[in-house]
Amino acid sequence: MYTTRNLPNTRIDVADALRGIAVAGIILYHSVEHFDIFTKEPIQFTLPCDQQVGSVLAWLLSGKMYGIFAMLFGLSFFIMNDNQQQKGHSFSGRFAWRMCLLFVFGLINVAFYDGDILMLYAVYGLLLIPISYLPSKWVWCIIALLAIQPVELFCLLTGSSIDHSRLFEIYEHTIALHEHGTFWENLVNNVRYGFELNLRFNVFSGRLTQLLCLFILGMQLGRQRLFYDESFRFGASGKMMKNLSVWHIVLVTSAVVVAVLSITGFGSLEQWLTPVYNLFILLTIVSAVVSAWYAFQPVRSGLRHLCTFGRMSLTNYLLQSIIGSFIFCGYGLACYRRVGITYAVLIGLAMVIGQYIFCRYWFRTHPRGPLEGLWRKLTWIGSNGRV
Repeated sequence: MYTTRNLPNTRIDVADALRGIAVAGIILYHSVEHFDIFTKEPIQFTLPCDQQVGSVLAWLLSGKMYGIFAMLFGLSFFIMNDNQQQKGHSFSGRFAWRMCLLFVFGLINVAFYDGDILMLYAVYGLLLIPISYLPSKWVWCIIALLAIQPVELFCLLTGSSIDHSRLFEIYEHTIALHEHGTFWENLVNNVRYGFELNLRFNVFSGRLTQLLCLFILGMQLGRQRLFYDESFRFGASGKMMKNLSVWHIVLVTSAVVVAVLSITGFGSLEQWLTPVYNLFILLTIVSAVVSAWYAFQPVRSGLRHLCTFGRMSLTNYLLQSIIGSFIFCGYGLACYRRVGITYAVLIGLAMVIGQYIFCRYWFRTHPRGPLEGLWRKLTWIGSNGRV
């Protein structure tokens, strides 16, 4: 059974920077997808480079930003859980309540944007509670099992397949409402089908086990304190090794795997290898950011702005759903049929900049974002100062 090492859990700035990158990337890619409106109508304003821009951003962002978000979610769980263990308190019940609150935030979010992830994260998060009691060697085994995409691998080896017709049926109905329905019709439909839609999409895209893998991986990286610029004893010899060296190894290894898979035709293995490929791209991004953060002062200075954005990740995620849906849906500005991918990315970039300005303004007088502060207060309600 895992127990705390009683080491201080100071704020991890590079984790805030990664959160900022993840949320900004989510906004940009949601804009590429016109906030889940894949219309068959002619688009008014397009550019010759639209297809190339869409392909590059899909390779860099699609699935990876949500994955980084999931990894950091697991890291946050570890920090809160470890802090309570150091005080002699159990965090399990309080965290379960925290996930109930997150589900409510997700329910609000899905009313505006059908692609909400918060409700699924709330459900996945509950699984961290029993896993957090396991010793690290068993946790690493679970991570390895989930990382090989067991569902897709099983389908590949047995020749079986999963029926996704229900997913496409809901999508078709939902997109039609996004294009021509009223706000209230969209709200009712999103609340009714949002959770099912996203769960089915997670199965379809291979994220069902991968996101859980990344939740647990984030928790385990917290246990190993790998996001700190520290040293640890390695192997039976007790030799000291720096965390930064581990990230360098991850960077080189994952970059090599990405390079090899990039020139490999997946063929009949596509259903299994595509999520694995995306996982290694994600690991390349994370390890590159962490390595550069600790190695180069100019990088840290540049990413400080994203730290500000990342510290308000929940608020920014909900805001982008409200703003983006109004911009692209038919009940709003209907930009789904007005702008092509490149112009949509520029709209997404304007959203990122606008929300960043709001973050800067808010943090002048508040220590936490609006929803972050509310979530924290509700999490610890009735705790008698045990935060």
